[in-house]
Amino acid sequence: MVDTTGSSATLLAHAQHLVPIALEKARGTTGFAARWSTIISKLERVPSCLSDLSTHPCFSKNALCREQLQSISKTLSDTIELAGCCSIPAQPIPVGKLQMQSDLDALSGKLDLNLRDCALLVKTGVLGDATLPSVIARSGELEPARWNAQELLARLQLGHAEAKHQALDGLLDAMRDDEKNVLAVLGRSNVSSIVQLLAATSPKIKEKAVTIVSLLVESGSCDHLLVIEGVVPALIRIAESGSLVGREKAVISLQRLSLCVDTARMIARHGGIHPLIEICAAGDSISQSAAACALKNLSAVPELRQALADEGVIRAMISMLDCGIVLGSKEYAAECLQNLTASNDNLRRSVVSEGGVRSLLSYLDGPSPPESAISALRNLIGSVSTDTLVSLGLLPRLIIVLKDGSISAQQTAASVVCKLANSVEMKRLLGELGCVPLLVKMLETKINTAREAAVQALATLITCQCNSRELKKDEKSVPNLVQLLDPSPLNSAKKYAVTCLLCLSSSKRCRKLMISYGVIGYLKKLSEMDVPGSKKLIGRLERGKLRSLFSRK
Repeated sequence: MVDTTGSSATLLAHAQHLVPIALEKARGTTGFAARWSTIISKLERVPSCLSDLSTHPCFSKNALCREQLQSISKTLSDTIELAGCCSIPAQPIPVGKLQMQSDLDALSGKLDLNLRDCALLVKTGVLGDATLPSVIARSGELEPARWNAQELLARLQLGHAEAKHQALDGLLDAMRDDEKNVLAVLGRSNVSSIVQLLAATSPKIKEKAVTIVSLLVESGSCDHLLVIEGVVPALIRIAESGSLVGREKAVISLQRLSLCVDTARMIARHGGIHPLIEICAAGDSISQSAAACALKNLSAVPELRQALADEGVIRAMISMLDCGIVLGSKEYAAECLQNLTASNDNLRRSVVSEGGVRSLLSYLDGPSPPESAISALRNLIGSVSTDTLVSLGLLPRLIIVLKDGSISAQQTAASVVCKLANSVEMKRLLGELGCVPLLVKMLETKINTAREAAVQALATLITCQCNSRELKKDEKSVPNLVQLLDPSPLNSAKKYAVTCLLCLSSSKRCRKLMISYGVIGYLKKLSEMDVPGSKKLIGRLERGKLRSLFSRK
């Protein structure tokens, strides 16, 4: 424990007293001339350092300042003692030559640390960041918890490894107890010092520093500062070779940071793809899930997709779909494949050749069919034959998605129906599996894009007579289609609704229902807008009304 009972003035006077003694002793040494010359040049800088410290406004108010004075005095005392072993007349050195060389190097390092820490206290604002509690209490400027956070952050920049270790412990406790106060006083110099500790030689310091970084990243309050201070390459190095805890925290941080496109590019540029893929293959469940999510975020950036594929991400994601333990990991893997296959034919062929179609179809068999898997499969239609898709069981799984999937998954499934239904035989198969009533039910959703996908799929299917008959039998088809005739520019489903209603207009019952639901009013507006088929449908309905009128007479 550092003794801070003496006043700052007393400690300063003691240090100033020791400086000339240490210099005189050092200049009178014999042997190890190069090392003593270096030490002397550093000792000569101590007086100006003490002067800068003593003239700072917070000199007498700061515990860190007093600790620094004590540290300088201890180093000066060590200098006097070692110089005595090498003084004139020559004295027998009580230790071996190699040990003395080591001691002198250590002394030189202590002087470096004292000079660096003194400069930090004066020039970077650290000295003003950690004032004594009594001063804070009088001024009312900061709460005690915030004062504690400021001192802990300041201590990260000062002293030897053990001191930083203790400061990290205190800062972790502070963040867990009151993260808000820590974040409130966090500045760029503090962020920089934390990032620098990610490269510490001590595994424990590195592990605690990356834990703090993960908490900061999770808060989302200083991502930009972390990135500009170099956190990305440091996290990648820890992800490659850190401890189990360190790797986990590093990957979780990369996952969060990779949401930013620029940072995602930086991760790829600094070689982050390969370690993330390796963690997907061999990491624990938490690290595996975070790595898969980070890769998914990278795959959302089009120019990174080929680099991901070159590093083997396709095989890794397919393996995760097949063998992943955590459902979240499988979801990220499917989303990654969805992104990779969005616009690149070569990558689509690679996914198919690696067996991705079968893995994606198997993933659809879960309790809640995921949108990502059906979206990836939609991207692959055209890169694999329809017969193969049918033989692997795509069609019944499509029906399950239309029945039990989320509305976004249903929307994607409806768009897959549109892509697949390019022959009479395929339309018939989809109809026989019960596709039509499920699409009609989808028309009731409040989401415009989902309604459009459903009605477009219906408009495609009903060119097959068996599906047309199925649509006419469904009691909800007419009211659901009529409501899609809203002339609003935001309603992009209206042209497909007209197509479907034209098909239904061959049924007398359906025509009556259309008229009862006010279809004529809608169609008049649509005909003025030149929506295809609207005038033709009005003509059919009006002729039907005339025939009905004459038949009653």
